[in-house]
Amino acid sequence: MTELSGKVQTVLGPIDPDQLGRTMTHEHLTMTFECCYFSPSPGGDKVPENPFQMNHMFWLRQNPYGNHENLLLQQENSAVREELLAYKEAGGGAIVENTTSGIDRDMSTLRQMSHDTGVHVIGGAGFYVDSTHTEATKGMSVEELSDIIVGEVLRGADGTGIRCGVIGEIGTSWPITDSEKRVLRATAHAQAQLGCPVIIHPGRNPAAPAQVVRVLQEAGGDIGKTVMSHLDRTIFDPGELLEFAKQGCYLEYDLFGMELLNYPYDLNVDMPSDSQRVQALVLLVKEGYEDHIVVAHDIHTKNRLTKYGGHGYSHILKNIVPKMLTRGFTQSQVDKVLIDNPKRWLTFK
Repeated sequence: MTELSGKVQTVLGPIDPDQLGRTMTHEHLTMTFECCYFSPSPGGDKVPENPFQMNHMFWLRQNPYGNHENLLLQQENSAVREELLAYKEAGGGAIVENTTSGIDRDMSTLRQMSHDTGVHVIGGAGFYVDSTHTEATKGMSVEELSDIIVGEVLRGADGTGIRCGVIGEIGTSWPITDSEKRVLRATAHAQAQLGCPVIIHPGRNPAAPAQVVRVLQEAGGDIGKTVMSHLDRTIFDPGELLEFAKQGCYLEYDLFGMELLNYPYDLNVDMPSDSQRVQALVLLVKEGYEDHIVVAHDIHTKNRLTKYGGHGYSHILKNIVPKMLTRGFTQSQVDKVLIDNPKRWLTFK
């Protein structure tokens, strides 16, 4: 395909896949999430003037999108750098950084963080959900969008010369908008040209992941090198989950540490606990999908950093892995989820 064949492309340059180690496949290190601000529902608790205090931490955990400042993760570079050092000390090796165009991708900061901490960081190319698309983006053809994505992988993103190593997270809404469909088709065309990994943010509906797969397949995408994110807030019925698993993509449970009583984007959703997420992974392993599971925390708000009493980027390694081992996972299966599957996905064909 390209000179990247057989390599993983990090923000510091291509590396051998065996160098990755334990990998979180869906995180954010610096971004802005103001596009998805969600005002707390009327009748609830009064919004604290400054929720970043111990007595308001529970409110902030339950209303993470109800405070503008909480959505400005890019203000916490120093705290994130310290978290990455703790992640490395806990046995972490790499992080896939899913911030794309529209939510303040910062490739220079990602490169500096990787250099300072020794954690491999893989940057994301492409576009987030429709609400973050500029008018110029919405007016582009599939070919123009594909050229941009290819350029971000081969030449560098945002004028930095720092190259992305994955396409995504490519954002879709429900229903998928026309602009998002063009981005999906452009993603498939770019993937076919580059032989690179893709990661998808599906709309918040159980049917959304399968619809995204159809669009990608029709445009020539490689579903076997594609991760479907956020399954822990999207598909809840075990039968539907197993039916979707037949599509052949990687199945990502990436909201570990995020336990909400009410999911603000869809009050009909009962957000799972971490224990329920582990139970879903156990089901997938029992049904033969251990080679298709990847995991992460999708940290994208300040309150999930340890600085503010959150779980941080090491939560899975420190707390979830021991839980997995007491619920039927073997060490070999854990290593597949954390090392082998991400390595296989991230390696360019």
